[in-house]
Amino acid sequence: MPYNTQMPKLALPEYGRNIQNMVNYCLTIEDREERTNCAHSIIQTMGNLFPHLRDVNDFKHILWDHLAIMADFKLDIDYPYDIIKKEELYEKPEPMPYPDNYMIYKHYGASIQKLIGFCRTIEDEDEKMSLAVLIANQMKKSYFAHNKETDDVKIIKDLRDMSGGEILLDPEKVSLISSAEIMKGTKTAATTSSKKKKK
Repeated sequence: MPYNTQMPKLALPEYGRNIQNMVNYCLTIEDREERTNCAHSIIQTMGNLFPHLRDVNDFKHILWDHLAIMADFKLDIDYPYDIIKKEELYEKPEPMPYPDNYMIYKHYGASIQKLIGFCRTIEDEDEKMSLAVLIANQMKKSYFAHNKETDDVKIIKDLRDMSGGEILLDPEKVSLISSAEIMKGTKTAATTSSKKKKK
C-alpha cells in the first residue's frame, strides 16, 4: 500500500484523497452532461464534509471554487457560479503601506497622539482645555507605567511638544492625577480581574 507522501500532492488537503480521486475521475468523463452531473455529486459530497459551514454566506460558491482548484481549472462544465480564475488565485496582494505617523514620544501611544490632534481642532477654549487635562491625565498614567518618578511639569511639557506648542497648560493652575491615585486605580483593576477569574 503506497504512502500518502508517495502520492501526488493534494491541492486542498482538507477534502482528503477520496474527494481528489473523484475529481480526477470526473475529468476523464467525455460526455459533458454526465461530467456536469458528476461535478454536482462531488459538490454535494464536499458539502457533507463541512455541515457546520452551510450557513456561511456563499458556501456553495466557495465549494465550486474549490472544485475548480482541485481540478486545476481543467474541468469543462457549466458552472452555476463565476468561479475564481487561476491567475487570481496566485495573485499577490498589494503591499500595505507602513504607518508613517511620526511621534515625538512613542511611549504615550498613537491614540494619545490622535486625541491631541483632535484637541487642536476644538475652537471653544473651555472645551479644549477640559479635553487637554483629560489627555494629560492619561499621559501621566501611561508614563507612570514605565517610570514611577514623574511630575505634572514633565507631562505638561510633553503635551506642549506633542501638540506643536498649541496646547498649553499652566502647571500652577492645573492639578493632574496623583501617583497615589494611579496606584490605587491599578490595584483596584487587578483585584477586580482576580475576582472575575475566581468566579
